[in-house]
Amino acid sequence: MKYLNLPRVVLAGRPNVGKSTLFNRLLRRRRAITDPTPGVTRDPVEADALIAGRPVRLIDTGGFKLTREPRNPGSNLDSIVVDRTLEAISRSDLVVLLLEAGELTAEDEEFIELLRPRQDKLIVAVNKTEGGRLAAEAWNVLSLGFEKIHMISAEHGDNITELENDIVSRLDFSNLKTDDSASRPIRIALLGKPNTGKSTLSNRLTASAASIVSDIPGTTRDVVEGGFSWKGREFLVLDTAGIRRKSKVSENIEYYSVNRAIKSIDSADIVFLLIDALEGLSDQDKKIAALAHDKGRGIILVLNKWDTMPQIKNTFQAACDRIHFFFGQMEFAPIVALSAIGALNRARQSEGSPLDGSGVDKLLDTAIKMYKQLNIHIETGELNRALGRWLEENPPPSGPQTRFKVKYAVQSSENPVKFIIFVSRPGAVGEAYVSYLRNRIRRDLGFSLIPLKIEIRSSAGDTAGKKR
Repeated sequence: MKYLNLPRVVLAGRPNVGKSTLFNRLLRRRRAITDPTPGVTRDPVEADALIAGRPVRLIDTGGFKLTREPRNPGSNLDSIVVDRTLEAISRSDLVVLLLEAGELTAEDEEFIELLRPRQDKLIVAVNKTEGGRLAAEAWNVLSLGFEKIHMISAEHGDNITELENDIVSRLDFSNLKTDDSASRPIRIALLGKPNTGKSTLSNRLTASAASIVSDIPGTTRDVVEGGFSWKGREFLVLDTAGIRRKSKVSENIEYYSVNRAIKSIDSADIVFLLIDALEGLSDQDKKIAALAHDKGRGIILVLNKWDTMPQIKNTFQAACDRIHFFFGQMEFAPIVALSAIGALNRARQSEGSPLDGSGVDKLLDTAIKMYKQLNIHIETGELNRALGRWLEENPPPSGPQTRFKVKYAVQSSENPVKFIIFVSRPGAVGEAYVSYLRNRIRRDLGFSLIPLKIEIRSSAGDTAGKKR
């Protein structure tokens, strides 16, 4: 069941105290990336959770980092992470301040002082106290003026139930509403190589700064979610890490980030594959598209940074022709030119519509059309009447080794769209004839924008062939 007006619970603290581990523990699934390296989480990561049986919006934040090296390129990124953390706290209903068992650091003390004005909305938990470890040091936190602390182990689950009960006891659920009438949002995964503009587009669509935008490759690590409405439809955007070639992925953190990005395809309806317009389609883009295609997801090829291209006649058509020439198997996938950064800058300068003529409006209109096609179901009678016409116009081969008889067809699923065609000898059905049937289904039954799966099976009573 979907809920509205969920109370917001923020997990905060300095780097490497176990916030993401606690986030995953409270969610009861692995959602945030965890790693011993400090500062893994950068963007706030949000998810709906059931805590002690009550629905809340749970937010994992980046670490509050006090010490920064001015000459370090990442120091500016650290400042942005801290700003995002403080912004999430300002919009929260409750903050769980996570400390680590042992001596308090200067960063802990500064963060605590910043949170003093919100002490009535603050819960303090001391992590990594499994089996009573460092219990005496943990109790010293009370000397800072807190009435109560929770000694927990996010990794092992010690005292998590008591923490959950305290969280829900401090929240107001009176504004909670069920949203049974709302249609399921269209889930969009933003995929592509690093620095193609995924986070800029995500922020543009959601009218927020949820995703940190930086020229440093690999800035986005976790999957960052955000929602928005367009022409009466609800959307959920999944902003993902840039996907590089496996040979160039050297860090564990990037490995997990890339895997999360690829995994987001499973939970998406449509993939926006962002391609740098100047660089054009790469082999890595083809691999990403192939992954989405194999899972039956809708795919829109987004030529981002289009404002950097020469503004001459037929530039867009030439770019489309080039893509289709080198990537003919994705000819059905729509191509949209876009300037995410240009749209973002114009939105900041005006109070007009959040979407303008930068290509974002066409992108979302295309996504709505694609989503409708993903959810079309063709009744068996209509499908087989069409199949009869196709067989009459182009009969199957009649050679001794290639002869087969098509019996009937059914649509077995929507989103992803899959058809099963029953024949007398599946092994005799060549790929060329399967392609013919796929193209006719696309053209005649309204599936022009999406990938189709076709499975060839033996019809009941036939034993000569096998499933293809």
